[in-house]
Amino acid sequence: MRKRTEMLLLLTCCVALFAGACAKKEVVPTAQPLLPAGAPVASAAPLEQATAPRSEAARPEGAPRQGAPAPSSAELAAPDALEPVPAAELGGALETVYFDFDSYLLAPEARQALEKNARLLAAGEGVVRIAGHCDERGSDDYNLALSERRAVSALNYLVGLGVPRERLTVIGYGKEKPAAAGHDEASWALNRRDEFEPLHP
Repeated sequence: MRKRTEMLLLLTCCVALFAGACAKKEVVPTAQPLLPAGAPVASAAPLEQATAPRSEAARPEGAPRQGAPAPSSAELAAPDALEPVPAAELGGALETVYFDFDSYLLAPEARQALEKNARLLAAGEGVVRIAGHCDERGSDDYNLALSERRAVSALNYLVGLGVPRERLTVIGYGKEKPAAAGHDEASWALNRRDEFEPLHP
């Protein structure tokens, strides 16, 4: 009888140890993606930036290209900034910004041009109008809206660089004022642009 009790007690201890070792396993639901510890969680992009508009001809836009980080307002005011430009000459000094087909997203080259423009605007005064343009493809109404979005994209970037908002205004011309009169890709690329026009009193 005593031998039987000891065997039963030993068997119970073995089962308890085995069950305790297995109970430590954690079950991860398969519906959730697994991320490494400390990995950043991406947040959803705003709808306006997540979906590029369909413009000049209805071709879907590719993934937006990422540019280098924008310089801070302190960097714009650094001693090596450009010399002050008189208001009368500012229009010729400000660079035109170009856009990809069917897009109002700023490519790296566009950001570089805007960074130069921000330095010029920081050294000058007066109001500058950002005029958005499109190529000839697509409807008048759609291109009018797209050209205004292009101007607003440049405005937002300049304000982020420290240019006072009250010194900027926007207008969209659609395809009304082409820079190039041709009907080929080279001409269309020149027409998808933002121009900067100082407004004189």
